[in-house]
Amino acid sequence: MYDCIIVGAGPSGGTSAYHLAKRGHSILVLEKESLPRYKPCGGGVSPAIAQWFDFDFSSAISVKVDSLRFTWKLGDPVEAKMSINEPVWMVRRDVFDHFLIQQAQKQGAQLQDHTTVTGIEFQGDSWQVNTTNGPFTSRYLIAADGAKGSMAKWLGFKDRKRILAGALEAEVAADVENKSLAHFEFGLIKNGYIWNFPKDDGYSIGVGTFFGNTPQDFKKILAEYAQSFNLDIKTSKQYGHPICLWDGNQKLHTQNAVLAGEAACVVDPMTAEGIRPSIFSGLLAAIAIHDALAGDINALEKYSDAVNEQWGADMAWAQKLAGAFYRFPHIAYKVGVKRPSGAQIMGKILSGELRYRDIADRALKRLIPGFGG
Repeated sequence: MYDCIIVGAGPSGGTSAYHLAKRGHSILVLEKESLPRYKPCGGGVSPAIAQWFDFDFSSAISVKVDSLRFTWKLGDPVEAKMSINEPVWMVRRDVFDHFLIQQAQKQGAQLQDHTTVTGIEFQGDSWQVNTTNGPFTSRYLIAADGAKGSMAKWLGFKDRKRILAGALEAEVAADVENKSLAHFEFGLIKNGYIWNFPKDDGYSIGVGTFFGNTPQDFKKILAEYAQSFNLDIKTSKQYGHPICLWDGNQKLHTQNAVLAGEAACVVDPMTAEGIRPSIFSGLLAAIAIHDALAGDINALEKYSDAVNEQWGADMAWAQKLAGAFYRFPHIAYKVGVKRPSGAQIMGKILSGELRYRDIADRALKRLIPGFGG
């Protein structure tokens, strides 16, 4: 009998495992893949996550980015160095996720990878988790199995509030000319953007739409964009995947269980940043489970409230901004991205030094004349 079983070894699951194990709880992490495993992801991580841990992430960071370059239909470029305290981290998810789990293991958490969960049952006052490697039992559950996971459905969360977005990504091996520069393209794709993020031995290049449902040929668009860097992504494997964007406050707890990470639909609806909110929700989930194990009967309800208040409140502003930005992208590029302060604001948002509520009101007034007045 474990104190808590965590399903999923991504950033939220690894974070919860670390903080619960560090507090002396018996923790089991179940992961369907064998670690380390590839995960399609741009890999941008806000350095703000460091405040939630007491160890050094250096060995899990591929490169650090301190400059941004924006284009509109491959032209009209804007490039700027960000005036931020710490550059944005670029990571490879196989390395980063495994690193987090290893920190949890050092604290006593157990990992059972290459183990698929096949079903769950609440029996008396504990959960039985059935897997391809037999059943495991625990007092509490954290569902951290991502956008495509089954745990939310099995726990009874049939109608989660979410915007289901799509992305296509590829890893391209190459000699990287400038490892401190991240690229964003806004004109080739509707309702989203294309990115090219440096790594120590290549690029993570991808395209995503985060607003609306306009059919688009992602493969063709991504190939055209890659060619502008003299990259041929046809030689690389491409991964399509869904993204669960935040779409409003919701209940994230049920009987002795909570949702965390992308299973909780916490991804930023403006930028599709997922790692920081997943880690934050994993931290809050760990606090809630710790308090519940200590006898607080309202701890899991407080978890839902904390995610909604501490993350969701700012995501409400992000959603308003995304609605305006992606509806009028060319105007947004001219009056937002191309402003002298545009790259600085974007950098501070990505690094976690600014919140959307700090800038959204002014930005929306520029995009939509008469907004708020």
